[in-house]
Amino acid sequence: MQTAPTQVQHFIGGSFCASESGAWISRENPATGDALRLIARGGAFEVQRATTAAEMAAKPWAATSVAERSRVLLRVADGIDAQLDALALAECEDTGKPLALTRSLDIPRAAANFRFFATAILHETSESYRTDAPQHALNYVLRKPIGIAGCISPWNLPLYLFSWKIAPALATGNAVIAKPSELAPTTASMLCEIASRAGLPPGVLNVVHGLGSEAGAAIVAHPQTKAISFTGGTTTGAAIAGVAAPMFKKLSLELGGKNPTIICADADLASAMPEIVRSAFLNQGQICLCGSRVLVHKSRLAEFMELFTAHVSGLKVGDPLESESDLGCLVSNEHRAKVHALVQAGVADGAKVVAGGNFTTGLSARVAKGAFMNPTVLLAPPQDSRCVQEEIFGPVVTVQSFDRHADAIRMANGTRYGLAATIWTRDLSRAHRMAHALDAGIVWVNCWLLRDLRTPFGGMKDSGVGREGGSEALRFFTEPTNVCIATGAQL
Repeated sequence: MQTAPTQVQHFIGGSFCASESGAWISRENPATGDALRLIARGGAFEVQRATTAAEMAAKPWAATSVAERSRVLLRVADGIDAQLDALALAECEDTGKPLALTRSLDIPRAAANFRFFATAILHETSESYRTDAPQHALNYVLRKPIGIAGCISPWNLPLYLFSWKIAPALATGNAVIAKPSELAPTTASMLCEIASRAGLPPGVLNVVHGLGSEAGAAIVAHPQTKAISFTGGTTTGAAIAGVAAPMFKKLSLELGGKNPTIICADADLASAMPEIVRSAFLNQGQICLCGSRVLVHKSRLAEFMELFTAHVSGLKVGDPLESESDLGCLVSNEHRAKVHALVQAGVADGAKVVAGGNFTTGLSARVAKGAFMNPTVLLAPPQDSRCVQEEIFGPVVTVQSFDRHADAIRMANGTRYGLAATIWTRDLSRAHRMAHALDAGIVWVNCWLLRDLRTPFGGMKDSGVGREGGSEALRFFTEPTNVCIATGAQL
């Protein structure tokens, strides 16, 4: 079985290597506070090396048959499955999320991403058009790889989102220069070894580790990266766009979310409550799709709060290695401090803490120094409060009430974000009308995080630019060429 490295090195041209500068980033286990790994701190030099390797590999990989590319990526998926335990443990150590979650969600989804795109390319179709005037012709569309793609992924779902980007880029025949988050880079490094064993040619996948301001910025600014796929904060996304847009690079920016969960007057609360709680606190609330704003019809508010707080109080925060832990810790003490500051801001604005609001105590000695925080519920903050308007990205949920369902739409749309929304109602006609009125790239009705990989994924407003997933991803990593062939007069 593969084991997680104690030193996470770059993977360039098919080989692991340290930084030219010899610099490293020290990473602690967020659950224990103990030293965990050293991560190579790369920059422009390593990105240039990776670009040189990618340039050499890109054309041969693009010329590889679709069937062979598919076979290689399917072997990568098999390799992920074979290393489930090792990958899940590394992800748990890096992020502090429960091991049970990394085993059941993060790592299986990474394998599913590779399988999906490996098979999707076998069924891609091309548009064709018969043209009759001013003369007869056949028009059809070719889709060619862009060459070198830059993929930058976040720390909250490390391998899940890393593979979500690189799998379609590789499947469509591109070489990739990728940078995982310096907070959770280990599984990306382990994936490089899996991909190499699966037969992915050297230079097709290159991973440069380091800080976003150094390695990430160098990937974005390099003239040979023709497309940038980024998942992360809105502020960083804006900075990336400011560099990449004037260079006419293709951009896919999956940014922040402040997603409403709308509880209609006729919602079946008893059956919905476990999923509502899950949508609020899965992965300690560190998922861009989490329902961090709950909007409840006034007629159901008292009933909702009784059920909701009862379920929240039953969540166990504890050692990520313990199977009974529902929530682990946040990714760092610095991030926990930021989350707590936004809770305090909400209280200052008039919100009432009805659950949590504090750091977790009474933990075992192994994790006593970890970045743990109790699941927190803030009742009735004003709409303009920072805790309502800003992405908290932690185990914190605000609860507000509304009189009319039209008011719920206004409140739901009343932030700068537009990533996802969830509606709980028995009236599907109402759900249809509300879905059309919501500023959201994804709307779930009576469910949450139920994903079909064929569907487009992304947000509106400050939640991003472009879409990932399905044919959207395959098209993003390719350039279309229209071919027009004159066929002469018809017989």
